[in-house]
Amino acid sequence: MKEFNPISIKAKKPSWRKWLLFLIPIVALLIFLAYRFLIPGASSGRWAYYRALLIDRDSLSAFILKPGMRCGDSAFAFPTTGAIIGLWDQSYRVGHRHQGLDIFSGTSPGVTAVYAAYSGYLTRLDDWLSTVIIRVPEDPLHPDRQIWNYYTHMATRSGDSFISQEFPPGSYDVYVEEGSLLGFQGDYSGDPLNPTGLHLHFSIIKDDGEGGFLNELEIKNTLDPSPYFNLSVNHNNNAEEIPICEDGIEFADWDSLLEYE
Repeated sequence: MKEFNPISIKAKKPSWRKWLLFLIPIVALLIFLAYRFLIPGASSGRWAYYRALLIDRDSLSAFILKPGMRCGDSAFAFPTTGAIIGLWDQSYRVGHRHQGLDIFSGTSPGVTAVYAAYSGYLTRLDDWLSTVIIRVPEDPLHPDRQIWNYYTHMATRSGDSFISQEFPPGSYDVYVEEGSLLGFQGDYSGDPLNPTGLHLHFSIIKDDGEGGFLNELEIKNTLDPSPYFNLSVNHNNNAEEIPICEDGIEFADWDSLLEYE
């Protein structure tokens, strides 16, 4: 009778080297995506450049645009003091397309004035702490249509409004001249623990065809501000540079009028 020799079955050890080779590119891709889309500003060299310029204020001044400035024969005057760091159609995170301009002054909340870039009729809804919108009955570039100019983040992170007292909540269709004081830059986001960072967000919204405005949160409802300011503020055409005026500048010193008042 043959002796029975049991067969020893050993568990096959996984090859950690193969798993490592598989995981490394996935981790690298996730890190890249997080940096590219989730970290605010990582999608553009403008942000890193701006942070460096905040330390070197003399160099920063070359990129600071002033309220009342017109670049060449631009339809709109510039509404505040600051450098344009966030451009139209720029991506800040996965699935995001920025609907307007983010203008950073590098000052403090409640200090940097915001003015009407163009004359029109101002509305501030009852629950708007940091936002006003101005109806422009005749688009200066396309007079056959109505557009809306949208200004936001004019409040502290906790929701204390910096909007001018002339425009309390519930204001509706109040006529304002170009250059009228609207308020001051703030950092309100709706979440006191996650403020936006001090700036003005400005966008141009399409009319809904019934005398109202479309949802500003969707880029398809907004217009490229480039032709209105005569500045390269479309991210698709200017992926890295901080926009500055390259044509002749006309200038109305609205800030000096504010100081005089």
